[in-house]
Amino acid sequence: MRIRIEGHDLPGRTGAPQAEQLRLGGVEVGVQRRKDVVDRIGVHADRAVWELEIDSREVDGHLDVGGPWVHGRTGARFLYLSWGSTSTGEFAGFRRAKLMFGDVPSDLLRAAASDGVLVARLGLTGPDGGPRCARVKPPEITWTLE
Repeated sequence: MRIRIEGHDLPGRTGAPQAEQLRLGGVEVGVQRRKDVVDRIGVHADRAVWELEIDSREVDGHLDVGGPWVHGRTGARFLYLSWGSTSTGEFAGFRRAKLMFGDVPSDLLRAAASDGVLVARLGLTGPDGGPRCARVKPPEITWTLE
């Protein structure tokens, strides 16, 4: 199954007081692959896009997903967008956002597994003006099939 995550409104581009601190701190966001955060993008970017290939299979009449991008136990699977600072020269994570597969309508998930791309769209600035974190629930995230 192919998934594309499209992030907009990155926190380093907002007028929030902490936007400059985030830029100066070298804050980046990436998608977590097992324990590594990869394909990192700076908070000052116009947008962030990640394309992932994940596994899917039938388990007891339900579609289950897996692979190196997928975290959590059966029935509670999710993807991580991880935030970290690179000011020391190494990525030091400090926040994560969870994109829950349970929030994807099952017919949409099944359609994506057979053909098409499952697309998640979300703003990456949280309510506090900093990086979006914790579970991202609709309507803050929309899932579509393309």
